[in-house]
Amino acid sequence: MKRTITLLAAALLAIVLILPAAAVGPIVPNPDAAASRAIVIDALYQREGSPAITERNDFPDTDVQWYADAASWGKTNGIVFGDGDGNFSGDRDITRAELAVMLYRYAAYKGCDTSAGDDTYFNTFEDKDALPAWSVPAFQWSVTIPIWEEGGLFLPGETLTCSELTHILENFTHGTALPSWTKTAAAKKALVDYVIAATDPSEPTFIPEKDRIAVFDLDGTLFCETDPNYFDYTLLKYRVLEDPAYKDKASDFEKEVAGKIKEQNETGASFSGLEVDHGKAVASAFAGMTVDEFNAYIQEFKKQDMPSYDGMKRGDGFYKPMVEVVEYLRLNGFTVYIVSGTDRLIVRGILFGSVLDIPNRQIIGSDELIVSSNQNGEDGLKYVFAEGDRLVLGGEFLIKNLKMNKVSVIMQEIGQQPVLSFGNSTGDSSMAEYVTSGNAYPSLAFMLCCDDLVRENGSESKAQKMADLCEEFDWVPISMKNDWTTIYGEGVTKK
Repeated sequence: MKRTITLLAAALLAIVLILPAAAVGPIVPNPDAAASRAIVIDALYQREGSPAITERNDFPDTDVQWYADAASWGKTNGIVFGDGDGNFSGDRDITRAELAVMLYRYAAYKGCDTSAGDDTYFNTFEDKDALPAWSVPAFQWSVTIPIWEEGGLFLPGETLTCSELTHILENFTHGTALPSWTKTAAAKKALVDYVIAATDPSEPTFIPEKDRIAVFDLDGTLFCETDPNYFDYTLLKYRVLEDPAYKDKASDFEKEVAGKIKEQNETGASFSGLEVDHGKAVASAFAGMTVDEFNAYIQEFKKQDMPSYDGMKRGDGFYKPMVEVVEYLRLNGFTVYIVSGTDRLIVRGILFGSVLDIPNRQIIGSDELIVSSNQNGEDGLKYVFAEGDRLVLGGEFLIKNLKMNKVSVIMQEIGQQPVLSFGNSTGDSSMAEYVTSGNAYPSLAFMLCCDDLVRENGSESKAQKMADLCEEFDWVPISMKNDWTTIYGEGVTKK
């Protein structure tokens, strides 16, 4: 089997090459050296980004060891437990049974399906009856990844070399990526295979970390698009037609635009130019608010119940499988940008305090004018920002970030061609083609097909149209119906 280096395996190699100053005892960067318990737990800890330890949960024998933080993290999260004396024994060579159990617990910690595998597959291992009882569930699960070679031996009591451990960690990373995706999803396999190839420095497909750029649309790609309309459309409708503090102040133009959105919500009617008119109405309806006040308004709107779902607020409509994609890419050294047709400040508000921790500098959207609170119409080339000034919405719509405009703004703000694109509509077509056309690196474009009518407000006709486009342009289709085990997670149901 071809042995590529994934992030987790790379973390293992980093451990043996670079140790903290307080490290106790040398670790030899030799692939034939025995792998220790410390190496494994630190590899998993690094995979999580080495989170800060706020409350220590140390083993008696780890307080001065280089892997003390990793062991404390592992103990706190139920990934490792002590021996009969309560020690971690990090320097001891890890057995294959201990490794299986450690990975099993880590997979459960990450929310992966850790149910038992096919008994027929499990039974192909000749020494299955010799497994320690405490390791049987882990080994039964491990054949679903699969971590081991089919028809071989589990060898539960044997130790591993660092090279063997690297290979097992590669299999583990591949098999446990994107836990809310079905195991047979072709799009999942395409993405995981791509990431493995892109992060392997020994392969010609390797992409340096600085060039691992992924761009995502928001509505219908990461976040619920229609309930019954876009988040920013429903926000404007609420502001103009329902907000008691503003509805009597709304302009005739704002009421006209909000009325069209209301009619569209109720009848599905289409209005030419509504995208730009909506942008103009948002700019005027919130004019004079500071950036912080606008964000606070969005946060309050996010608390409203979703009309079509039980168990979900307006701000909770993130597609869990796609959040996993973002996390998976970031763990593998990709920088993720949101490139949305929604107002940039509204996108920031949607992501504020959400499950997607994307910094504002990596959020791109449609734009409106921002001015100083004391500028009073003076040209920005003449006015000087002064102490006490605040940034406010200027009331002028600047650009709708859709179609070719997405390509232009990617070059303006990111400054280089991304290698991955994720979208869901023809508004993302130019972005997808830009990413995959004449790229110096291997590149892929993924498109979501809204074909789930049970768990999501899907549309078979729109889904089929996108599936046909994927076939025509060689994009990778993602079926919400067939590729995802859940859409919004537990506790959320479509009415």
